[in-house]
Formats: sequence, structure tokens, C-alpha cells
Amino acid sequence: MPAHSLTTLAAGRRTIDPSAIEALASQIRGSILDANDEAYDDARAIWNGMIDRRPGLIIRCMAAADVAAAVRFARDNGLLVSVRGGGHGIAGNAVCDGGLMIDLSQMKAVRVEAAAQRAWVEPGATLADVDAATQAFGLMVPTGINSTTGIAGLTLGGGFGWTTRKFGLTLDNLSSVEIVTADGELRRASATQEPDLFWALRGGGGNFGVVTAFEFRLQKLGPQVLSGLVVHPFSEAGKVLKEYRAALEGSPDELTCWAVMRKAPPLPFLPAEWHGKEVLVLATCYCGDIAEGEKATKRLRSIGTPIADVVGPTPFTAWQQAFDPLLAAGARNYWKSHDFIDLSDAAIELLVGAVGHLPGPECEIFIAHVGGAAGRVPAAATAFPQRASHFVMNVHARWREPSMDQSCIRWARDLFNAARPHSAGTAYINFMPADEGDRVQEAYGASYSRLAGLKRRYDPSNLFRMNQNVAPAADSAAA
Repeated sequence: MPAHSLTTLAAGRRTIDPSAIEALASQIRGSILDANDEAYDDARAIWNGMIDRRPGLIIRCMAAADVAAAVRFARDNGLLVSVRGGGHGIAGNAVCDGGLMIDLSQMKAVRVEAAAQRAWVEPGATLADVDAATQAFGLMVPTGINSTTGIAGLTLGGGFGWTTRKFGLTLDNLSSVEIVTADGELRRASATQEPDLFWALRGGGGNFGVVTAFEFRLQKLGPQVLSGLVVHPFSEAGKVLKEYRAALEGSPDELTCWAVMRKAPPLPFLPAEWHGKEVLVLATCYCGDIAEGEKATKRLRSIGTPIADVVGPTPFTAWQQAFDPLLAAGARNYWKSHDFIDLSDAAIELLVGAVGHLPGPECEIFIAHVGGAAGRVPAAATAFPQRASHFVMNVHARWREPSMDQSCIRWARDLFNAARPHSAGTAYINFMPADEGDRVQEAYGASYSRLAGLKRRYDPSNLFRMNQNVAPAADSAAA
């Protein structure tokens, strides 16, 4: 491999001699890619098609020792570094331009200890990998709603989905991690080993190092859950959302129901005349006994006169994958998100009105139903502080052609700005695009100062900055 000029942390360039690259290659089990390698373009491609960055080198890791060698190499040479797990993050921080990309996508093993209800998961695993391994034993990790999402980024930023209200966030089910910190050392962090670091990793994103293994507590669920969609004509959206809000008051933790507003895709259970028309979808899941679920969902399913109701017993793994076709990799995506304590009439009116101006057929607004067990965890227990929210709104602009960039992004931003007065004033880092670095303190709230102090302790040079970045605290404020 020839010499390479790579981007540095100081935004300059550094020439890396072939001998240095060869020495690194001799230390790892994995491989080193550059732009001349056939696998290079696939390795740098991620879920969000808007991201088209070209790392100077990609280190495709196969083991924790590879990660440690890569981190030491980046540190010693002062290189800009990014870390790719599943490559699903909206901001595209998995890929850096001109620097060193640490690629974990080949490290995707899942080891289940069924009797102990515990699993060890490598950072390149997707939710589908985790679900397949754990559901073989009737167990699961509470995760998100798109099975192609990577477990690493989801967990480090929070992680919520159909099972959150019953079992908590993904990070609430984390027992320990193995992590390579900025000094190149492999550490273990848990409630009893490096507890400050473990606190920071539960919500602090990729600021503190590269996690090489996650240990999760497993929950019993499945093999089937009561789940599915109830689709309403959009002309009834305002009324349905108000009844939806009322139906969820006092609902059991087992019940989760999200609302989605978009143009109807050509789903087989929808009459053809509804394809391409605006609809409101209630997506529901009951994490418990099927018969109890039928009772718990009765009020929600009695709202209005739906076009279709396809709620029924479904394999949990199938429900986890149900939305994958609508969220496949390669499209251009831009998100704007708010947390809500309550879903006010004014907020409902605003969201319904915005659907009349959808800039493209794949754009949507969803309202995630959270709270429950996740909301009962004390805000200071982890670095994820926004425990009071009952709903999370995500404005999802999704399109194919670069010529639509401006109109789609403007639509999302305009709705986000209009909804701010109705929001909780907090943010979820996993839903923040690349241009929202100014919201990081808002996202962490009272946790930010402690995170900044721990950042100074574990990464004083801010080696890990390709993330929703927490800057190292000044000396006087260090933890």
C-alpha cells in the first residue's frame, strides 16, 4: 500500500508512510482498505444516502485487539477518526472525510447465555442479529423498530421501540461493556468497574471510546406478540389523534402505540384506491399475553372507522422487521425531532396541518409512545436524562433525488421550529442530524457538565469527536 495523506484532528494533512501502514496491518486480524480496494465503496456506504464521504483509510476490524491497534494508530498520528457500527445513524458520523474510519461491521457475533438471561453482543451486530439469536430462547433485548439498525449506536444513545414501556430503554438493560478508550486501552465498565464511565456510556453516545462488546440483561417475550396496524383516512386524523391520546392515558406498560402520518404505500391489505393518499396509521404492540392484549387494545381499535385493521398475533421477529421495507438503505434522509410531555390540541393541529404539505411520497411524521418503565428510571441514574417524555415526534423527510434536498429539508425544519413551543425542550441524540451540534447541551440537560468532565478524563484531546460531541471540560470543571 502506498503512502497516504490523511486528515488530522487539527483539520490539516499528515502523510502516513507505507511502512507505518504495513506495521499496523501486521498487528490486526482484519484488513486495511483504501480507495483502490474493491470493497472500499461498500465499506463507506451507510444507511443515509445523503452521506458520501471518503475516508483516507478504513480499518476493518475483526476483534477488540484490532480496535485497540486502530485507536492507538489514530492517536499517535493525530488523525481524524470515525467509528462505524451498523452505519444507521442519521447524522452520518460513522464516516469521516479523509481521515481514518474504524469499521466494526464484521464484528457481529451474539452469544446468548439463556439460563442466566444474558447476552454478549459485538458492536457490528444489527437488531435483526440480536433478535434472531435471543428469540431462539424466547428472550430479547429491548431495542428499536427497524431491524437493520446497529445495536451499538442505538444503545449508546438510548434506544426505544415497541418494548420500551415494558422493559425500559436499551441502555437500561445494559449490564457492562468492554471498551477501547482514547489511550488505546481495553477496559471493562459496569456498575462496579469504572462506574463513572459506565454512567456516561449509557446515553453519552460515542464520546468515550469504541465499545467492542455489550453485555445485556435479557427479557422474556415471544415468540408471538399482539401487534399490527390500524389505518385511518386522513380526513379523520385530528379526531383520531385526540382519541388516541385519551386511550393511552393510564395504559399498561405492556401496550405501546405509535401514530404515523404519511402517504399510504401500496400495502397488500389496503384497497388500491388508498395507495398514495394521506393516511393516519396507529401501529400497536402488546408485550404480554395475547388475550390480555386484545382487551388492552380494544379502545384504540374502536376509534373511528378505519380503512384497515390488521392487528393480530405476530412473531416478534417479524414485527421487528415490519417497517424495514419502508426504511431501506440508500434513500436521502433528514430528521428533526422533539420530545413532548403531553400531546396538546395545538400540537395535534400543527402536525396534521403539516401533512398537507408533504414534499415527497416517502416523507412522514411519527409520534412515538414512550414512558412506562423507561420513565420511572431516575433522570440522574444514566446520562440519558429525558425520562419525563410521553411522546417523541420525529419529522422524517425521505427522498431520492438531490434536486429535492432543499424542499425536503426546509419542510422538516419549518415543522420543527413551529412545534418547539409545544415541546418539552429536550432532544434525543440518536434523532439529531449533523447540523444540530448546538442542541447537544439541550439533549443532555443537567447531565452535560458531568459528561464534559468525564470526557476530559477519558478523552482530553477529543479524539472521538465524530458524534454528537461533548467537548472536554476545562481543567477547573473536570470530573
